[in-house]
Amino acid sequence: MTDVKKTRALDGIIISISVGAAIAWAGSDGGDRINAVPVFALCGLLAFAINWLAFIPSAIAQTEHYYDLVGGITYITVTIVAIMLSSELDQRSVIVAGMVLVWSIRLATFLFRRISKAGKDSRFDTIKTRPVSFLMAWTVQGLWVLLTAAAALAVITGGNREPLGVIAYLGIAIWLAGFMIEVVSDRQKSNFKANPANQGRFINIGLWAWSRHPNYFGEILIWIGMAVIALPVLQGLQWATLISPVFVIFLLTKVSGVPMLEQKADERWGGQDDYENYKRNTPMLIPRPPV
Repeated sequence: MTDVKKTRALDGIIISISVGAAIAWAGSDGGDRINAVPVFALCGLLAFAINWLAFIPSAIAQTEHYYDLVGGITYITVTIVAIMLSSELDQRSVIVAGMVLVWSIRLATFLFRRISKAGKDSRFDTIKTRPVSFLMAWTVQGLWVLLTAAAALAVITGGNREPLGVIAYLGIAIWLAGFMIEVVSDRQKSNFKANPANQGRFINIGLWAWSRHPNYFGEILIWIGMAVIALPVLQGLQWATLISPVFVIFLLTKVSGVPMLEQKADERWGGQDDYENYKRNTPMLIPRPPV
């Protein structure tokens, strides 16, 4: 591993921890505490700790097989700890916690089944043999959990309880729409790949005829909906937890989601008339009826 790559990986780890600490501090403002320690901050520390512990056997075995599964376990654990350590929960807190648990169980199970069938995740082909870079990936996952769940954790641990109103119901509707889109698009793609007749072909049916990445659009709606639900109870520095949907949008559209898949698709099908026509006429993210 070159010194430049090692330095970049170390920088990534330091930045991830720093950003996580800042969000943990902001999200703790006015929230519940256990022996003077903010529950939100404990959840943030736990998000990183679970991934660091999982990194150890994964690095020894040089495998990414349990990466996504651990991500789901982290969401579940952090949410349960937040519920157990927070003051009396209200309807909003229970709904938000249920949403996070349902989403994380569904997604972790889906991703683990997918990598079990595929045998590997190509994102880790080069970094899983580089301990520092591999550690950065696990650290970023800890940050990913904390940032995406930040608004939800603020609701559960924030200590500010308000009855559900129009804004909350709007957020719930947005979340449900996003969840349904993500589930349906994932199922459609899995079924498409499972059909031997589709070997070597790209998917352009169902929701995938409306968007080239409908699952990511659904994911974005999920966290926008969560942020909307949180709006009426945020206070002080807790408003910083609205970074949740912003982070998800940035991650999926600029870093590890759409750009990587678009590049792989271009490398595999670029130049083919049907693919170029599909790409030209189908929105990258926000769905619209096929033309």
